[in-house]
Amino acid sequence: MDKPWHLYVMALLYIIAGINHFRKPELYLKIIPPFITNKKFVSEFSGVIEILLGIYLCIPIFSSLAARSIMIVLVLIFPANIYMVVNKEASLGLPKWILYLRLPLQFLLIFWAYQYSNLNF
Repeated sequence: MDKPWHLYVMALLYIIAGINHFRKPELYLKIIPPFITNKKFVSEFSGVIEILLGIYLCIPIFSSLAARSIMIVLVLIFPANIYMVVNKEASLGLPKWILYLRLPLQFLLIFWAYQYSNLNF
């Protein structure tokens, strides 16, 4: 465990989020925008990706690549956050203010992953 503790917190969050795709698939299916076909496959695939990336964050040789990949995944799933704001059925009954709060939170998650990406912008 030569990485900072907060990297392992991030890894655990992604592993738990990935597992949730299989524990509560109906939640994820509701938030996938209609322009995406084969929602079940997309949800399960993204769940597997989140689990794998969480695991790879903990492996020093892969942690930088995993962090970069998480940044990409967060950009790719951003339309689901927007869809939750504009579609009542996709909102999962959450208050609007929480849905709006999720939008900038996505950028904070990207920045968090950036901290471990070894990218220099």
